[in-house]
Amino acid sequence: MELKTILSKCDHTLLAQTATWADIRAICDDGMKYATASVCIPAAYVKQASDYVEGKLAICTVIGFPNGYATTAAKVFMTADAVANGADEVDMVANLGWIKDKKWDEITAEIRAIKEACGGKILKVIIETCLLTDEEKIAMCHCVTEAGADYIKTSTGFSTGGATFSDVELFAKYVGPQVKIKAAGGISSLADAEKFIQLGADRLGTSRIVKLAKAMEQGQEARNDGSY
Repeated sequence: MELKTILSKCDHTLLAQTATWADIRAICDDGMKYATASVCIPAAYVKQASDYVEGKLAICTVIGFPNGYATTAAKVFMTADAVANGADEVDMVANLGWIKDKKWDEITAEIRAIKEACGGKILKVIIETCLLTDEEKIAMCHCVTEAGADYIKTSTGFSTGGATFSDVELFAKYVGPQVKIKAAGGISSLADAEKFIQLGADRLGTSRIVKLAKAMEQGQEARNDGSY
């Protein structure tokens, strides 16, 4: 698989609590240079980033992140605010306590309300697979499908584990045909990125693939000028 194909499926991500505008601007520059699917950034920087990229790059942000236990009303407000500020995509965290309580109707209703607040923009639902049983994951595939979200996403990257091949395979088996898959967290090699895509992931949440692309580019430049 060509590197540019992998990059085109990456949400180039920076969600560190200490991220500054200089950091965000740098990943926006990377996203535009390497033609990533989007940059995924904190909501506080969405308007500034949207103005900066001038439509040349999709801006994604996170809602209810990373714990997912804000009220539905708060998540809906944050979603509408992010979209008004220029967000093209929203990654929301599902309420994990509700999943453990098997509140499937409430979970579906929350996702549906947030999708409505997106105003036609893309919604991805993070279910934090490392904290769930397979039965809970399958139930969430049904909730995400029924609610009309665009993607189901494995992980925040802030919990005890990230994306696994088995979880992407499970998603591919149980989500509806209109729901795409995003693998996120711990994707550190091109080989792993390629395998996730082959298993059914349409998006990858990672910052490392762009870093690998930069390293490869620098290595090629070094070889070309004889300093390698």
